[in-house]
Amino acid sequence: MKNSILEVNRADHGQTRLIEEDLADLEPGQVRLRIDRFALTANNITYAVAGDMLGYWDFFPTDDGWGRVPAMGWADIIESTNPDLPEGGRYYGWFPMAQYATITAAKVREGLRDDGDHRAAHAAVYRSCVDIQHDPWYEAGFDAEDRHALLRGLFLTGFLADEFFADDHYFGAEQVIVLSASSKTAIGFAQRAAMRDGLSVIAVTSAKNCAFVADLDPYDQVVSYDEIDSIARARSVLIDMAGNGGVRAAVHEHLQDDLRYSMTVGMSHHGSPPAEITTGPTPQMFFAPSEVARRGKEWGAQQYRARTTEALTEFVAASRAWLTVEGSHGPQGAQQTWAAVYDGEVAPSVGRIVSLHDDA
Repeated sequence: MKNSILEVNRADHGQTRLIEEDLADLEPGQVRLRIDRFALTANNITYAVAGDMLGYWDFFPTDDGWGRVPAMGWADIIESTNPDLPEGGRYYGWFPMAQYATITAAKVREGLRDDGDHRAAHAAVYRSCVDIQHDPWYEAGFDAEDRHALLRGLFLTGFLADEFFADDHYFGAEQVIVLSASSKTAIGFAQRAAMRDGLSVIAVTSAKNCAFVADLDPYDQVVSYDEIDSIARARSVLIDMAGNGGVRAAVHEHLQDDLRYSMTVGMSHHGSPPAEITTGPTPQMFFAPSEVARRGKEWGAQQYRARTTEALTEFVAASRAWLTVEGSHGPQGAQQTWAAVYDGEVAPSVGRIVSLHDDA
């Protein structure tokens, strides 16, 4: 049996190739997953951009110069030599952009864990795939699965970022400024931040996306990247989903000492050059897997599941008012979708779901 795989040039993330490999016989303790479908968003571009720094290329290692970007989606065990993980199980997790994946797996409480030697250094959340029979967030149905592939991981990042700020009462801020406010992570964050008393949520986005963002409930004000000077000089925190050094520096320069905290999360503006920050606090990177582990210990597993389930369910339901799901099938469709997302051609109101199988 053949396996079609989409690989990305590690030096030029806009360049991809399709390869085809023979699937080897399973070794003891392995499972073969048929990757049903996965989400392809700007978040996947961030995985490529930060692939060396954060180890994303090591999830599914391959030849030097090319990499397999992880993607969040759904897969089914179609073959197994692990008696604890029988055929037929359906899982949510991080998979390569491929038709199949073969992993050395261990049974864990909520599903399986990738126990390959190359995965030992990775955060637990990245190594885990959740069995739908034990998935507290699972919603049955094609549309619900698509929306969870698109939104679950991104929303939880936004949810945890809001909780981080809330621990310190948003550092005394009167407003939170959200860069790349049309991104799914930003919208999820804004939904939570808007529930905080006495806090205004300011969206900063491209001129072409201002109308879309203005129609979203969580934002109190929408400005374009060229209008940063119109933001009120007030006690503020910044959350940056764009990764655009120039835009971040402009916010710092405008707010000066009124900026109490600067958080970096994503890199939706993956081609932007770096810029020196000369005023305000030093930007701090927010790494969601570390926060997942911290909150799990602090709140306990049951409370963590309860709080995130309620919030995620609400967000996914609300997304039907602003997010349309579009799908593509086949290896060429996956390659074309990567190019469209990389080039910024996918509207924020659209979520792209990909299957490398022609018969999906």
